[in-house]
Amino acid sequence: MTKTTTSKMTSPKIKIAGVLLVLFALGLPMIWPWLKTPMVVATSFGIAALGVSILIRSGQLSFGHAMFSCAAGYAVAFTARAMPELDSAVLILLGTAFGAVMGMVIGLFVVRYRAIFFGMLNLALSMVLFSILGKFYSLTGGTDGIRLARPTFFGVRMERDGFETTLLVVAVVLAVALAWGVQRYMMSIAGQALTAVKTNETRLEYVGLSANRALWIGYVISAALCGLSGAMFALMQGLVTPEMGYWVRSGEIVFISILGGVGHPVGAFLGALVFEFVKLYSAALFTGAWQMVLGFVLIGLVFFVPTGLSGLLFRKEPK
Repeated sequence: MTKTTTSKMTSPKIKIAGVLLVLFALGLPMIWPWLKTPMVVATSFGIAALGVSILIRSGQLSFGHAMFSCAAGYAVAFTARAMPELDSAVLILLGTAFGAVMGMVIGLFVVRYRAIFFGMLNLALSMVLFSILGKFYSLTGGTDGIRLARPTFFGVRMERDGFETTLLVVAVVLAVALAWGVQRYMMSIAGQALTAVKTNETRLEYVGLSANRALWIGYVISAALCGLSGAMFALMQGLVTPEMGYWVRSGEIVFISILGGVGHPVGAFLGALVFEFVKLYSAALFTGAWQMVLGFVLIGLVFFVPTGLSGLLFRKEPK
C-alpha cells in the first residue's frame, strides 16, 4: 500500500468525523428520544452500505444486495417464532451468519461475471426472492409479512424504550467495530487483491492470485454485513415484509454508498445518516416528493463532490 493511501486511511479528519458520528448517534436520541428509531435505521443502512462499498471498491456494483438483508430478516422472524426464548443478541448473530452462508452459495455463481452482468444478476436473484416471499402467503404472510414479538436483550425483558436504547448502543458499537474491521481488511493482501479486480485483473492472475476468489471473499463479507443490517432492522421494526428485499431498497443502499463515498468505511455511515434525515424531513415537508429531493442531492453530489461526503475529508489543505 502506498504512503498516500495509508495516510488517507489514518487521516485525523477521518478519526474526528468518526468520533463526531458516534457522539451524534448516541447523544441526540438522549435529548430527543424520538430519534432512536431513525438512528438505529440509519446505522443498519450504514452497515449494509458498508458491505456494498466493498464491492464497489472492486469495480462491481450490486443492484440486489437487499436480498441478503431481507433473507436474514425472515430467518430471524422464523427462528424467533419457533423459539421465542432466544435472545436478541443470538438472533442478530443468526441473521449475520445466514447472510454470510447465503452469500457463500450465491457468490459461487455471480463472481464469474463483471460489470453490468454482475449487477443485473444480483438484481434478478433479489426479485426472485421478493416474488417467492410475496406468493407463499401461508408460510411468509405474503405482503403483510411476519410480526416479531419483542425478545429479551442480554437476558433482560425490556419495554420498548429500553429495548430501542440497547439496540441503538449495540448498533453503534458494531458500526465502529465493523468500520475498523473493513478498514483493516481493505489494507490487507486480500483487500488489495479485491481492489486489483477493478484496476488490473489480468495482472492479478499473473502473480498467482485468483480474481474470482478475491471477489468471492469480498462478496461473502458484503452479504454478512447486509445480513446483520437486516437482522437489526427486523428487531427494530418488529416486522419483516418482502419490501425489505425489493429493488428500491437495494437502490437506496447503493445511493447511500455513493452519497457517503467508498474511500473510507466512515463514508457509509455518514451517507446513511444524511440519507435518513434528508428522507425524514423531506417526506414531512414535501409529502409525495421526497424522492425528488434525494435525486437533487445525488445530482449535486455527482457534480460538486464526486468522491462522496467522505471525499471532502481527503482533500489536501493548501500549503
